[in-house]
Amino acid sequence: MRTHGMGVVVNALLGAALLGAALLGARAARGQDEPARHNICQFGAQADGASLCTHAIQQAIDRCAQEGGCVYFPPGKFLSGPVRLRSGVTILLDDEATWLGSRSRDDYNLPPASEGAAPKKPRAFIEGYDLEGIAIRGGGTIDINGDAFKQKDKYRPKGLYFENCRRIRIEGIHLRNAGSWMQHYRFCEDVDIRDIAVFNHASYNNDGLDVDSCRRVQILGCVIDSDDDAIVLKSLSQRPCEDVTVLGCVVRSHCNAIKLGTESGGGFVRISVSACEVSSPAKTKAIYGRDRGLAGIALEIVDGGRLEDVTVEDIAIRGVSVPIFLRLGNRARPYVKDQPKPDVGTFRRVRLSRIAAEGVSNTGCSITGLPGHPIEDVRLEDIRLEFDGGGTADHAQREVPERPEAYPESTMFGVLPAYGFYCRHVKGIAFRNVTLLVRERDERPAIVCDDVSDLAIDALDVGTGGVAPVRFINVAGAELQGCIVSDQVPALLRVEGEGSKNITIAGEKPQDVETLFDRAAGAPEDAVSTR
Repeated sequence: MRTHGMGVVVNALLGAALLGAALLGARAARGQDEPARHNICQFGAQADGASLCTHAIQQAIDRCAQEGGCVYFPPGKFLSGPVRLRSGVTILLDDEATWLGSRSRDDYNLPPASEGAAPKKPRAFIEGYDLEGIAIRGGGTIDINGDAFKQKDKYRPKGLYFENCRRIRIEGIHLRNAGSWMQHYRFCEDVDIRDIAVFNHASYNNDGLDVDSCRRVQILGCVIDSDDDAIVLKSLSQRPCEDVTVLGCVVRSHCNAIKLGTESGGGFVRISVSACEVSSPAKTKAIYGRDRGLAGIALEIVDGGRLEDVTVEDIAIRGVSVPIFLRLGNRARPYVKDQPKPDVGTFRRVRLSRIAAEGVSNTGCSITGLPGHPIEDVRLEDIRLEFDGGGTADHAQREVPERPEAYPESTMFGVLPAYGFYCRHVKGIAFRNVTLLVRERDERPAIVCDDVSDLAIDALDVGTGGVAPVRFINVAGAELQGCIVSDQVPALLRVEGEGSKNITIAGEKPQDVETLFDRAAGAPEDAVSTR
C-alpha cells in the first residue's frame, strides 16, 4: 500500500501557494505616505489603553469625511466603543498602534457621537452603511476583546460590518478577537482585502471573513486563523455572490477553511480560489467544530440559489477531517419575511484541480445532490489525497441517508462507504489523474458512484484493502480507463443495480487485478463492455 511521496507533492503546492502570494504584483505601500491630517490624539484620544476614546475617534472620522485625508492612529494603545465610518475616509494604523474594543456591552448600544437616536440593534466595532471609497490600512492591530462576550444568548459584537458600500480596501492590518464574525461585507461591491492577518478564537461563531451577497471581491495574500469558518461566502438574500477571487491565502479553521454556504439564498457565481494553504489551527482548542478542522474546501447550496462556474486549484491541505465536500441540499431557508420556501437550487460547472491533501480522516469526501436534482458538470483533475484509512467491510456496506433538509457539513453522513469519493445524484463528473491513498488498510472502495450518469474515470491510482476499488450502483453512461491498483483485488469494478448501463472499461487489465469487473445479481448482463 503506497503512502510515500505525499509530503513532496504538498510541499510543492505550498511553495506554489506562497509564490502566488509573493507574485501578486507590486503591492501598494501600507499607507505610510498618506497625509496624517487627522491624528486621533489631536481630538483627545489617549494612548494608554484604558481611557475610552470613542468620541475622539468618531470626531476624527467625521472631520476627515468633511476635509479629506486620513484618520491616523499613532503608536500606542487606544480603547473605544464602536465607531461608524464615513464615505471617503481612510483609517491608517501605525505599525505600533493597537485599537482595543470596549469590554462593556452597553457601549455597543450607543449611537455614533454625531447621531442622536440609539441604534435599533447593537453595533459592530467598526461599521458603515451606504458608503463609497473607504479603507482601513496600515500595519497596526485591531483587537476587539471578544472574550468579554461569550454568552450565547446575548449579543456578541462583530469586528467589521459594512453594508451596501462600494470601493472598500482593507489592507495590511491585524484583526483579533471579535465577539462573533470578524468581518461581514453585505451587499458590497468592489471590495479589495489584501495582506491582512486574522486571529479569531475568542468566542462563538468566530468566523474569519464573511462575504455576503457581494460583487467583485478580491481576497489576496491573507492569513486567516479562526475557530469557526475561515473564508466563507454567503448569500443571506436572493442576491448571489458574484465574481469573487481568493488567491495566495493561508487559511486555518476548526470548522471549514474555505466555504461557499451554508446560507445560499442567491448562491455563488464565477468564484475562483487558487494557490492557498489550508490546515487546522495548531495552537488553539476548538470552541465550535473540531480540533482537527472539518472541511478544507466546502461548496454548498441548500437554500435555493445557484452555484455556477466555480474554480478551485493549486490547494495544499493538511490535517483536516474532510478535504473536499460538495453538497446540493434542500434546507430551504427563506431570507425575506413572508417569503415562501425556495425550490431546490442548482449546482453546476465546478472545476477542482491540482489539490493535494494529507493527514485527513477516514470519513471520505462526498459529492451529493438529491433525487431528481443532481449536481452537474464537475471535473476533478490532478488530485492527490491521503486518508487515515482503517475503514471496515461494515462501513463499505452502509446505507447512506439522504438527509435533504439537514444542515450541510462534511461529516453529516458519518464514515462513508468509499474511503476516497462517495458520489450520489450527479450528472456529468470526471476524475482525471486522481490518486487516492490510505495510511492504514481500508476495506472500502476508493470511489463509489450511486445514481450517477455521464461519468469518466481516467488514470485513477488507488491503494485498497483487497476489494474492487471502484463500485457503481445504477450508473448510466461511464468510461473507466488507465487505472493503477497497488494491491491484489478480485476486480477493478463492482457493478450493482438494475439501472446500470452503457459502462465501458478501456485498456488492459491492471497487473494485480484478477478480472476487470464483476456484476452483482440484478445488474444487467450487458451493463459493461470492454475495449
